[in-house]
Amino acid sequence: MLHATEKIVSLSGMTKSFGAVRALAKVDLTVGVGECLGLVGHNGAGKSTLINLLAGTLAPDGGEIRISGQAQPAGYGVRRASALGIRCVFQELSLCPNLSVAENTRIYHKSLRGWGWRGSAAELIRRGLDEIFPGHGISPHATVGDLPIGDRQMVEIARAFTVTDSPTRLVILDEPTSSLDAVAGKQLLTYVRKLVAEGGSCLLTSHLLGDILDYCDRVVVMKDGGVVADRPAVEFDRESLVAAMGNVVSDARIKAHARVTAQRGAMPVVVKAVPKLQADQAALVAHKGEIIGLAGLAGHGQTRLLLQIFEAAGQTRADTNAAGPVALVAGDRQNDGVLHLWSIARNISVRSMRSLVNMGLIDGAAEAALASKWRERIRIRTPDIDNNILSLSGGNQQKVLFARALGSDAGIILMDDPMRGVDVGTKLEVYELIRAEAEAGRTFIWYTTEIEELNNCDHVYVMRDGQIVADIARAELTEEKVLQASFREGAQT
Repeated sequence: MLHATEKIVSLSGMTKSFGAVRALAKVDLTVGVGECLGLVGHNGAGKSTLINLLAGTLAPDGGEIRISGQAQPAGYGVRRASALGIRCVFQELSLCPNLSVAENTRIYHKSLRGWGWRGSAAELIRRGLDEIFPGHGISPHATVGDLPIGDRQMVEIARAFTVTDSPTRLVILDEPTSSLDAVAGKQLLTYVRKLVAEGGSCLLTSHLLGDILDYCDRVVVMKDGGVVADRPAVEFDRESLVAAMGNVVSDARIKAHARVTAQRGAMPVVVKAVPKLQADQAALVAHKGEIIGLAGLAGHGQTRLLLQIFEAAGQTRADTNAAGPVALVAGDRQNDGVLHLWSIARNISVRSMRSLVNMGLIDGAAEAALASKWRERIRIRTPDIDNNILSLSGGNQQKVLFARALGSDAGIILMDDPMRGVDVGTKLEVYELIRAEAEAGRTFIWYTTEIEELNNCDHVYVMRDGQIVADIARAELTEEKVLQASFREGAQT
């Protein structure tokens, strides 16, 4: 840190409730000039609420906000925060999908007006992307809705760092690497350290604890709406950080649940798929009860292959064979997963509606029983299963998507990088559930941008340029092999 005693932000006594749910209880938080502060906690701990108060998108019930030592008035909001140099990249992206990258930049910078503003906006965001994500390949003229989620995340991040008529003094990054592959994630965090070294400040939330420990100066841990730890990052290791969060997890627990699988080929093949862009006919093969990983840099055909399998469910095609019902757990939950106007219960049961029909009508009691069963089994944190889905934290919304898939009749579960923004404790709960379901005969095909998650898989296929370039057994799996196959020409087995 450049100026350890100078504070860009000071929050004191922050309180916020949503009905009977207390989200924040007299929280104090400071961010220093030239500091990268890590903010961690399980889903529902209060992190997102605190971020929204600082960004001006929510008003507190009580407490004081000071920016550079000046107390902010009751009308503090987004416009005031932006004028003071506070930018926020939210976990749930806020770009307008029907506009271009450059047009979304114009929304952020009202000073880009008059003749030629499109060219100015395009050049501004191009420079931002080039500086943070060299080799990104994103056109400023591309329509945002046509971009994969990783590219959308890069655009939103780069836009937050661009400067026109107002400074950028503090950038809040809420799970910024959740949709990025390992290379883009490292590019971003390296840039953050450069910004901090030059006197900027950053508030970083992430469930990737290695990023918090490696790139933050100080770490604040939240639990149940309060701060339970505030120490320099060097005083934490992974185990002590997890313990402070209140999640009783450890490497020993992970190893204790390692799965012993039958030799490959002992069970029947339930999925065989050749990527549509494949030239040499290498195929993804999944046997009953296997957990198959899909890896490689983001945007190289993994999601497209999952959708290809989903569309082929119950069919026999030249390029794809999926034997039996298929369910998909979306990673981009807001666009492809949750049904925003429906309850938690209905979001869980929608994939199972056919089995819930009695005499032409949905059996309400059966639907409630299904939702309650999976609420308990997957530990969805809610006081009422009939509440709207948006009443849940992001991680609990993702649990609902898992409950929807696992509560259905699908024997094949496709997962499109589903752990975005999910805390470490929840992740381990879901990993255990996936292993148990696989042992019962379900087959999982799991695309993940987190290389560490591949350790849960029996086999890993690495994709590059729409092709399968490597098939790595778990016993031979290393991060180096995955990264080499992601970049190297020619197959890596």
